Amino acid sequence: MELFETLIVIVHVIVAAGVIGLVLIQQGKGADMGASFGGGASQTVFGSGGSGSFLTKMTTTLAIVFFLSSFALAYVAKQKAGQVTANGVPVVETVSGSSSESEPSIDGDPANAGEPQGASEAPSDSKPELE
Repeated sequence: MELFETLIVIVHVIVAAGVIGLVLIQQGKGADMGASFGGGASQTVFGSGGSGSFLTKMTTTLAIVFFLSSFALAYVAKQKAGQVTANGVPVVETVSGSSSESEPSIDGDPANAGEPQGASEAPSDSKPELE
């Protein structure tokens, strides 16, 4: 599994650099206007269609590979997380608000366990007065 993850990370980084490079190489939509007024040399390397079609297809292909490698890395991370919990690492559980009898009481009475000392004296619907 380690080799599989390492290969995916290597492919992911190379493809990410390739997508960045291809996006920076591509011309904007307004650049075709300059080529129509005498910049005919820009179409000679990639044929009469120019480089736009080729670079767009390559960018699309690399973007698909990038997303697939992202999903593969997420799958590997999920599998590793499942192995951690299976190997005996304790899972944190939330504690409910109810008090149990195993908690020590403040004033020695188990009925008031977990309550502050002045909590049973004040009625629940009264508001404290400001002085």
